[in-house]
Amino acid sequence: MSKREYKPVPVWEREVPPTHPGEILREILKDEELTQKKLAEEIGVSFRAINELINGKRGITPEMALRLSKRFKTTPLFWINLQANYDLWKAARKLERVGA
Repeated sequence: MSKREYKPVPVWEREVPPTHPGEILREILKDEELTQKKLAEEIGVSFRAINELINGKRGITPEMALRLSKRFKTTPLFWINLQANYDLWKAARKLERVGA
């Protein structure tokens, strides 16, 4: 019987997009029974910033990663990596469309 090698597929080569960080944040808010408005107040950003993030219209900035990590006791890299994976996947799809 031959041995097969199993190598993880890089996120940018996957067919299915990685989860946008806003979707993760939406689930965390639901689990903690926390409103977007309350989170915005607690971390010192606008409601619009949180709403756009949750709806995938805005990405995680380093500053937002720091604010969220402090509030939810995660690391900033948790949020940055979610965003980086999402951005890499989108960039790879864009390059495929232009034939690069």
